[in-house]
Amino acid sequence: MSNKKSPPPFPSEQDIKDYLRDQKKPVSKRDIAKAFQIAGDGRVPLKRLLRDMMDKGMLDKGVGQTVSLPKGLPDVTVIEVYEIETDGDTVARPTVWDADNGPAPKIYILPDGKGHAPLAVGDRALTRVRRQDDGTYEGKVLKRLDDPRGLVIGTVRKQAKGYFLAPADKKSRDLFLIPEGELKNARDGDLAVGEIQPGLRLHQKHVRIVEVIGSIGDPKAISLIAIYEHGIRNRFPDAAINETKNMDVPKLGQREDLRSIPLVTIDGADARDFDDAVFAEADTNPQNAGGYHLIVAIADVSHYVKFGSALDKEAFARGNSTYFPDRVVPMLPEALSNGLCSLVPKEERACLAMHLWIDKDGRLLKHRIVRGLMKSAARLTYEQVQAAHDGNRDAVTDVLYDGVIEPLYAAFRILLKARNQRGSLDLDMPERKIIVNDAGEMTGVAMRERYDSHRLIEEFMVLANVAAAEKLKEKNAPCIYRIHDRPSAEKVTVLSDFMDSLGYSVPKGQVIKPFQLNQILRKVEGKDEQFLVNQIILRSQSQAIYSPNNIGHFGLALADYAHFTSPIRRYSDLIVHRSLIRAYGLGDGGLSDEEKVRIDEIAEHISITERQSMLAERDSVDRFTSAFLSEKIGAVFEGRISGVGRPGLFVTLNDTGADGLVPMRTLPDDFYVHDETNHALIGKRTRRIYQMCAPITVRLVEADAITGSTLLEVVDDLSHVLPNFTFKPMKAGGGRRDGKRKDGRNPSSRLDFKKKRPPKGKKRKNPK
Repeated sequence: MSNKKSPPPFPSEQDIKDYLRDQKKPVSKRDIAKAFQIAGDGRVPLKRLLRDMMDKGMLDKGVGQTVSLPKGLPDVTVIEVYEIETDGDTVARPTVWDADNGPAPKIYILPDGKGHAPLAVGDRALTRVRRQDDGTYEGKVLKRLDDPRGLVIGTVRKQAKGYFLAPADKKSRDLFLIPEGELKNARDGDLAVGEIQPGLRLHQKHVRIVEVIGSIGDPKAISLIAIYEHGIRNRFPDAAINETKNMDVPKLGQREDLRSIPLVTIDGADARDFDDAVFAEADTNPQNAGGYHLIVAIADVSHYVKFGSALDKEAFARGNSTYFPDRVVPMLPEALSNGLCSLVPKEERACLAMHLWIDKDGRLLKHRIVRGLMKSAARLTYEQVQAAHDGNRDAVTDVLYDGVIEPLYAAFRILLKARNQRGSLDLDMPERKIIVNDAGEMTGVAMRERYDSHRLIEEFMVLANVAAAEKLKEKNAPCIYRIHDRPSAEKVTVLSDFMDSLGYSVPKGQVIKPFQLNQILRKVEGKDEQFLVNQIILRSQSQAIYSPNNIGHFGLALADYAHFTSPIRRYSDLIVHRSLIRAYGLGDGGLSDEEKVRIDEIAEHISITERQSMLAERDSVDRFTSAFLSEKIGAVFEGRISGVGRPGLFVTLNDTGADGLVPMRTLPDDFYVHDETNHALIGKRTRRIYQMCAPITVRLVEADAITGSTLLEVVDDLSHVLPNFTFKPMKAGGGRRDGKRKDGRNPSSRLDFKKKRPPKGKKRKNPK
């Protein structure tokens, strides 16, 4: 019988930490191996364990091969933002910290190159940190994690080597390993949220399941994928919900009494919150003959949502409401968004109201802001109001028509004339609405009808937004403007070249104005290229954003513009309300000193949350549409080419509005060249042209509801792939505008497909 002792068990991370805690100086890996009696092949997993502990920030690497417990943070660590202080400092803590070493140190995140905080509360990032004399750290963000919160959503898959999480993001090609014991009751085929484990190398990505959100076959889970994928906050903290309890409509007090004025709300038939009401009457001032007095009353959200409250912090974090085909993720809890802040008929509601006076040409003569108490006369729908205007009145609109509806349309006609005269951009982009049944399943698509009643409300809201911006400008008060920059010089050049090829002129080398684009839009109205021109002009535009620095709104052709009319669903509007209240002494709930200091950061943050919501809404629509199409594999559809590029053709189907990809490798046999100027793919051999916005016939090959991806293939019908389009000839070929060469032969195209060979006897110059 052998007396040889068996070696102790392989050490855990905690064993290593306990050993190092007893050492007075850094020790080598050899010392650790000796302490735990590890020899031979056993040293390989030990080295791996120590390396992983260093990656996680659990060990510090010393001189040579020595290691020790961290006395502070490693130079590069993963952090999570937990607070933005009143002076604007962004404060984070390390995601991995040993409580035995005391409280986690504060890390103050340095602003980016533009002076803005690069992260918001809850964001995680890989950060380079530097210790300060007071024990705190400064951190410079190196890389945000895959998701702002370090989360990934996907489908749990069981494979031979264990469980993996397949991301729902169609751009992600990674599979995340789910270690044993980290499944949290998830099963094969479940949709789940995994938390990315920080510090692990790219080829060893791990997640631990933190929540199972549904089954792969549950249509109600489709929106949840986009909610988690884009970091949309889906649950209100208890503190925010509790603050809504015992709230009530304020008494009249110092407010202006608007209860006798027949203000009405006009919204979609499926709307649940009503945050704006309108009224119009002919101006009785004899010096303004033909003019009108308008009132736009907006829910007084600032009365209920005070700066620094739990409600306010959550509203700021969300930035705005997010709308999905089967649900809404609101900025404010339902008790406010559908209750006290919703201008329901026959109920007293607190409001901020803008009195507006326009002349017969639609010029805004003056405006006055008041804090009021109102009572909506009726909740009307766009269809109902339009029907009444067209002569089909119901019991409600018949009573309101002469005194309410007709004056609204009279004022609208004046405002519309003024809009046309100032030349705001008038793109014709039809909207589609996803139809979802009670089970959460998409059943079809409908075009959103657009009536004059829609445009009426739009014009009233635009006018109120202009007035709000002007009122704050008058007082030199802080304002978050809605700004829209003019197209860049590069985009104007590309647009000009393309329009020139179609026979339309866009001036180069000068400041372009919206009315010049409108002239082209009017010329193409009703022509084959109408859809194409609208798309190209849309893609030439800059992104509208929020900013305290006013540069005007190019698309609306307005010098001063701010969002004032939807504080239930946009934090920007709430800030504008607060600033108006402070500037004009309208009571409590005004803009705080802290908000004045942080106005740049607030504008940056809500611009980011708006983009997040837009992407989440778009991805959700893609997934609903892919789920709807998944039962139609092999079917043939008519569509239009919505984009061209190296991946292939992007096609939008006419019936459903679904976006799909025709991969380049599946196009009819040829070598295709991407002509960026003309937004086309051109076959080198066949001269087959696939141009953006051209009609095309495709067959559905694949539709994945989880990723929202749809793959198509071209049905070889040349009548659908060759648009009526003539390429501008190459200058070197001496061509003419009609695309013919001087010798009468057709050019290969404006692209030079043939490589030029050097004359015989001469060598090609070295390109270096």
